[in-house]
Order: sequence, then C-alpha cells, then structure tokens
Amino acid sequence: MIFDRFRFWVLILLVMISGLSQGMLMPLLAIILEHGGVSSSLNGLHATGLYIGVLIASPFMEKPMQKYGFKPIILVGGLLVILSLALFPLWEALWFWFILRVAIGIGDNMLHFGTQTWITTTADKDTRGRSISLYGMSFGLGFAIGPLLTRLLEIHESLPFIASAILSTIVWSLMLFVRNKWPKADSSISTTKGSSIKRFIKTTKIAWIALLPPFAYGFLEATLHATFPVYGLRIGHEVGMLSLIIPCFAAGSLLSQLPLGILSDKMGRRKILLYIMIAGLFCFIAAAMLETSVIALFILFTLAGIFVGSLYSLGISYMTDLLPQSLLPAGNLLCSIAFSIGSLGGPYFGGLFIQFLPGVSFFYIIAFILAIIIGAMILKKETRLQATA
Repeated sequence: MIFDRFRFWVLILLVMISGLSQGMLMPLLAIILEHGGVSSSLNGLHATGLYIGVLIASPFMEKPMQKYGFKPIILVGGLLVILSLALFPLWEALWFWFILRVAIGIGDNMLHFGTQTWITTTADKDTRGRSISLYGMSFGLGFAIGPLLTRLLEIHESLPFIASAILSTIVWSLMLFVRNKWPKADSSISTTKGSSIKRFIKTTKIAWIALLPPFAYGFLEATLHATFPVYGLRIGHEVGMLSLIIPCFAAGSLLSQLPLGILSDKMGRRKILLYIMIAGLFCFIAAAMLETSVIALFILFTLAGIFVGSLYSLGISYMTDLLPQSLLPAGNLLCSIAFSIGSLGGPYFGGLFIQFLPGVSFFYIIAFILAIIIGAMILKKETRLQATA
C-alpha cells in the first residue's frame, strides 16, 4: 500500500514537470521567434513539432509497454525530454529547434502514455474521476508555472531551457525507485500489428465521443500558449504581462479539476462535460469582445480554465468508463492522438487566422471549435435516445 502511494505521487510529479516544460516551451519559443521576425503562420507551424512527435510515436507505444512494462517507457521518454531541453541553447536555428520539438513530443508521449495508462488501470471505479483529476491537476499546475519561466529571458535566453532541464532531471530520478509493473493482458487479444489496428478500430467505435474533449483541450492548450502570445503582442500587450495572463488558464483549472472529477463520479461524465463546454464557450466569446483589457483577460482566462481546463482529464475518465480494461491502453493512445491532432491544428490555423483576418479576434476560432464539439455531443445523445425509443 505504501509503495502504491509512493508510485502514484511519483507519477503525479512526473506529469507536473512535463506540464511545466511544455507550458514554458510553447510561449517561450513563440516569443523568441516573434522577436526574430518569424511570421505568425510559420511560428504556429513550428509549434506543431511537439505534436508531430506525439503522433509519430503513438502507433508504436502499445506493444513495447506490453513487453517491457510501464517503467522503461516512462524513463526513456523522460530522458529524451531532458536531453532535448538541454540542447536548445546550443544552436538557434529553426530546423534544429523543430527537430528538438519533435523529440520532446516523442518523449512526452512516452511519459504520458506510461503514467496515464498506469493510473487509469489501477484507479478504483468509484474514485476514478478523483484519481484522474489529480493527474490533470498536476499537469495544470506545471502548465501554470511553466510560462512564468519565460521571465528568465530577461536574464539570459538560455536560462529557461537550463532551469527546466534541471527540474525535470530531479523529478525523473525519483522514478528509479519505483517498482516496474505490466498492464493486464487479455488472452483473447494478441499483440500483432493487425490486432492492434483492430483494437484501435473497436475502441474508436465504442468511445469516439470521449475523444472529442481531449481534442478540444489540445486545440485550446496549444492555441493559448503558442498563438495567443503572438496575437497579444500584436494588439499591444507586453511580454511580461502575457507571461502572467497565460498561466491564468492553467491556474483556473487547478481550482476545478478535483471538484469536477468528484462531481463527474456522482452526476456522470457526459452531463458535466456539456455544462463546462457551454460555459467555456461564453468565456471565449466575452474574451473576444474585451481582449484589449488586461483585467478582463486575467478574469476570463481564469474562468475559462475553471470550466474547460479539465476537458482532458474528464475525457480520459469518460473513455475509461466506456471501455473494458483490455482496451484501455488503446483508449489512452487514442486520447493522446486526439489531443495531438487538436494541438497540431491549433497553432497553425490560429496563426493563419490572425495573419489573414487581422481585424477579427482570434478568440472566435476557439469558440467555434467548442461550439462544434458541443453540437456533436448533443446530437450523439439524441441519436441514442432515438435508438432506444
């Protein structure tokens, strides 16, 4: 029991430090590239490197975990992130930094897949929302702290990368003291390539609706951290102020992750997801109308975080509710892929939006995505009601 608690909190710390490095990296590189004269569309495209790495690694994660267990996957992923962060100051070149972003994406995917699957497969059914919300809280806390490291740019451009690498190494070393475990295998399911594809298809058919919240969160997270700094600079906000506004979204999610997780255990995941996305939609519409006010952005980023900052963890909980345990590794991978697709589209389309529609608030693109997903979830519910009628 003591070892289980130690393992759980080490996994939570690993997710937090991963959130910190991601939360720092996206606005930090966006600001550096913007100051270097890089266009907003290219800046956004460059930010997709992280999520390209996630997508590259995703199809190859399940089989090694079945063979080697959770711990080696997490250790290798964490080490790849640490080395990549340490290499950023060595050479400031767009293509080199893009490769490092891809490498961090691969490492982060390994780390998150290992920790996420370990937590979801060992969480009690009655407290699943609570356990996974703690996972989401830890990532959100890291994300809230991460952008604050951009202020180290005032001292030296390399300092944020070095600080993040050192913090990651300290937390990563704790994993060395955790005993390895393997996911539960289903004797009726083999680990061949063909059966892996069949598992992904089966998982998607059962739980596709649960993949939409991670997609939405990926779009939100990447857009707010990689595109908003560029947009914020263009509408007159200062770098120091932006580094304080951006963490408000993650900070808001910290206030609600655990309460929403517990509430979803009692009221149901779908109902809570719909309520919070509708509230988040109104927050971003208000942000579009009040974007020049620093005070308004502080308040609305915090409120948006409170409402939609839990989309990823609630989506994972919803997916875990819908799937048998043998399909949870595939379900966790598909959640990561959905998150990555959203994250890939966010910075790029956000960059195009502010480049070609300079007179329109970029917050409207976020509101549009949320509106589509809300509609899909409502229509899915209506379909089920008709099917049972």
